[in-house]
Amino acid sequence: MTAVPADPPLSRRAVAVWVVGLATYLLAVFHRSSLAVAGLVAAQRFDIGAGALATFTMVQLLVYAGMQIPVGLLVDRYGPKAVLMTGAAVLTLAQSGFALAESYPEALAARVFVGMGDAMTFICVLRLVNTWFAPRRIPIITQLTGVVGQSGAILAAIPMTYGLAHLGWTRTYLISASLGIVMCVGLAVLVHDAPGVRRTIGPAMSLSAIRTSLAASWRHPGTRLGFWMHFSTQFSATTLSLLWGYPFFVRGEHVSSATAGVLLTIMVLAVMSAGPVLGWRITVQPWHRSTLVLAIIAAIVTVWTVVLAWPGDAPLWLLVVLVVVCGVGGPASMIGFDMGRTSNPPDRLASATGIINQGGFLASLVLVVAIGLVLDARTPGDSTAYTAGAFRWAMSLQYLLWAVGLVQIWRYRRRTRAMILRHDPDLSLFRAGQHITS
Repeated sequence: MTAVPADPPLSRRAVAVWVVGLATYLLAVFHRSSLAVAGLVAAQRFDIGAGALATFTMVQLLVYAGMQIPVGLLVDRYGPKAVLMTGAAVLTLAQSGFALAESYPEALAARVFVGMGDAMTFICVLRLVNTWFAPRRIPIITQLTGVVGQSGAILAAIPMTYGLAHLGWTRTYLISASLGIVMCVGLAVLVHDAPGVRRTIGPAMSLSAIRTSLAASWRHPGTRLGFWMHFSTQFSATTLSLLWGYPFFVRGEHVSSATAGVLLTIMVLAVMSAGPVLGWRITVQPWHRSTLVLAIIAAIVTVWTVVLAWPGDAPLWLLVVLVVVCGVGGPASMIGFDMGRTSNPPDRLASATGIINQGGFLASLVLVVAIGLVLDARTPGDSTAYTAGAFRWAMSLQYLLWAVGLVQIWRYRRRTRAMILRHDPDLSLFRAGQHITS
């Protein structure tokens, strides 16, 4: 058996590049989440109702999901630094436009560009991680990137709440937008696309070449396995945190508003705690990445089943268990990116990452919309007084998505493992965390 080489020492330059990229991603999540505490102020400013207010978030996430593959292609062509700087600039201008918007259409257009800028960050940071760090360090650095970046949602709450109360809408959003200027300077000065290379340029690609590259990424069973991993693990936590968690706990399980807030906070803490642990685990046993994902999905399905089948309101301890296991599903979705990394060559890694990153967001958007439709269908008239029974029907829609995801994970894990063994019979390259098949 071939010996696995030791990892090279961690360089300060690699850490500096990662920290700047991570700060840019954290700022993107900050901007993405900045409306969460500004809903009532936005409704008054633009004279809109709940449906129009929800459209801000839905449009922003639709743009984010739709941009994943184009952004991946741009990164493969122009390098992560150029795309990351473009994303930071777009976010800065979009938040400035949102600060100055006086009408709902203007504000909605600004959120579209927030989604575009946001879409240009995460894939770029993952590309930098894959370029600057040794293969066996990449899984845990990737998990740390996701965990720290998502904390931007928490960091947005206090300063945005304070700013809106004391500085007003325009000044608060302009100040938050100005942080993007600092990020652009940091990216320009400190970030290189690769060690010893300030900027990497991929080959120009025609439409037919783009189709060929995307088809090659999608055709690989490892990419598809990563996609379905991301699809199946993320949507439950995202749906709870994005829109339906608070109403479900308050009206479906009849807890107080304060308790519902604590439950959602516990879920965020579970996300942050589980990420490094999962990153370490898949580094130690990469062969069992899909097994770990299947076990986490099984836990989420089991706890949801107990909650939905519980006679009357579920006890508080059970709801705590629910948000914890759903929270673990967030970082579990990141395992899909590691599957894509070891299944695709560097020249199409970003586009493969974009394909995988669509999975969880598409599932979440489908579920968010479907839950709303079921709640409306099972609630008389135009009332929003949703009942516990209506929520049980609505939340049961998750089983359809889990069923599809589990079948696909099982299919493509068999194909991926067979391909790995054909190309690397003794698993020496696989244990080193290197790309194996094309």
